[in-house]
Amino acid sequence: MAIHYYLSIFPMEALVASQLDPIRYGSYMATGSKKGSQEQVIFIEIKGGFSGDFDWKYADIKCITHPNGELKRSVYLSVYRVLERFPLNALGTMYLTTRDGRSLAIEKQQYQPPPPDGNDFYVYQELCPINPVIVSRLAPREFGVYITDQRNKIYMPAIVYTDLKVINFDDPVKTGHIGTLYDGKIPHLKQCISEVNGPDGKTNKTLTRTHVESFAFQTIKYGLYVFNTENIFMYRMPTADEIKNIDFHWGKSANII
Repeated sequence: MAIHYYLSIFPMEALVASQLDPIRYGSYMATGSKKGSQEQVIFIEIKGGFSGDFDWKYADIKCITHPNGELKRSVYLSVYRVLERFPLNALGTMYLTTRDGRSLAIEKQQYQPPPPDGNDFYVYQELCPINPVIVSRLAPREFGVYITDQRNKIYMPAIVYTDLKVINFDDPVKTGHIGTLYDGKIPHLKQCISEVNGPDGKTNKTLTRTHVESFAFQTIKYGLYVFNTENIFMYRMPTADEIKNIDFHWGKSANII
């Protein structure tokens, strides 16, 4: 039985080996073997075996079918500083899995800047290795460059993040359904926007330090970005109309349709 390798992005960072294909793996990770848990999951299937300090032989030994014929669901190879040790060319398809175990596949592509929306700021959800919400005056590529710049006091060697939809302050109804993303945070959001666009020239402001529970797929605006000091790739989020054709039931589960 072939071994699949998955880079877990959210809600935790990990390298996992499994005999399950991506769809079954996503369902297992979201709902558990006994259907007792419910959490959304983001992971990327990768090409294993590249040179580095991951123990691929351990996966060969441990990721084997059970005596009763049941497939091995997961063998954790690493849960610490995983992303930064990956060559980005090893990354394959990304999967967004809803709380009820439905997965949407998104293919990796070269970075393309998001189309202009009239705003002079961005809101980012950092997904891996940490997960605060940041208001920034930097476009997605420039944000990645800044976060991975070793000249900064605080930086990360690699990061996965997504740009988020922003509430329409003049007419919130036009914003669409974005769940609880900005509940109780509107005054602070406006303050952060003012500071990144103000005369002091702040680059980034933290809106929330952690956002794991209220982050939802319908809040993703344009794409998910994987950045290290050498390269950037993106996974463009399909539009609601595209999702209707790709997987209507996933769109309903993700509260996009």
